[in-house]
Amino acid sequence: MDFKKINIKEMSFNPFSKIGDDWMLITAGNEEKANTMTASWGGVGVLWGKNVTFTFIRPQRYTKEFIDSNECFSICFFDEKYKKTLSYLGTVSGRDEDKIASSKLTLCYLDNTPCFEEANLILICKKIYKQTLNPNCFLENDLDKKWYENKDYHSMYVSEILNIYSK
Repeated sequence: MDFKKINIKEMSFNPFSKIGDDWMLITAGNEEKANTMTASWGGVGVLWGKNVTFTFIRPQRYTKEFIDSNECFSICFFDEKYKKTLSYLGTVSGRDEDKIASSKLTLCYLDNTPCFEEANLILICKKIYKQTLNPNCFLENDLDKKWYENKDYHSMYVSEILNIYSK
């Protein structure tokens, strides 16, 4: 692997384009079994004196089981040439097939956390807070109607960024 650990202050990162446009893979598990999902919602920032990520996962996503049963997970970012692969990984469930093998991406482990060799930026994250979104807390009612027709509210995870790896 060609990854170099970098200081968060060295990271050149536009979260609006990296997350919203380029997308990311959220990956959790262990050496025996791991799963990943594509996400285009989330964020990074500072909370409780820690550098953190904010990730959102619906209850029906298979990856949620892996996130919930492991302390850490990775967030991987890729070059544009992997966009079709990320689209595939966001539409197929790991319950139904070995989508990581089918994707042709190479699973690897940094800090005992599953991630991908093809990524160009990897955040290793440790969960520090989890809460299911509450429909009573929406200040714009349109959001609940638009995004949660099935009442399958995301779980929000606030996670400390432990390490950052770049190529």
